[in-house]
Amino acid sequence: MKKKGNQKDKYERILQAATKIFAQKGFFGAKISEIAREAGVGDGTIYLYFQNKDDILISIFEEKMQLVLENMVQEISQEKGPVEKLKRFAQVHLRLIEENKDMAELIQVELRQSSKFMKDYQNKKFAQYLDIIADVLKEGQAQGIFKPEIVPGVFKRAFFGALDEMSRFWVLSSKKHYDIYTAADQISNYFLKGICA
Repeated sequence: MKKKGNQKDKYERILQAATKIFAQKGFFGAKISEIAREAGVGDGTIYLYFQNKDDILISIFEEKMQLVLENMVQEISQEKGPVEKLKRFAQVHLRLIEENKDMAELIQVELRQSSKFMKDYQNKKFAQYLDIIADVLKEGQAQGIFKPEIVPGVFKRAFFGALDEMSRFWVLSSKKHYDIYTAADQISNYFLKGICA
């Protein structure tokens, strides 16, 4: 649904408020009334835009994922070779986690508690995000840099899985013994040394 003027402003305020409340109280602990109060709207206003908390959570994810996708495509395009692109992907992904703590906690912890998200939601934007990794691999294979037998569908999930676990650790751990660039380089190198011809 397209939102104009004041409607769009309220919609954005609700999403921002929900991001904060979900990160503070958890998905199950958060109440619609708390989100409404934080957004400066009435409880009933929330239901003009969203069916329930799951719907709010998924809407937050979709909006942020679109921005993440656009940013990643732009960042990757600045690199010439597939090795550099893979390293840049890792750096940008972990940097986003570090710079957006509330959002990172929401995606890493709270989103996975939504049964609607985990079971029913067709996550097209996330699939596009993973395909960036697969496309870099294919580019490297075409240039003879990466082994031809590496399966893109397996590789993209394995590479993202390593970054995702590092992100989860980053969100949940109070002590960090290394910076994101060290972590990104380490993860990239583990994979690159395994796939370079």
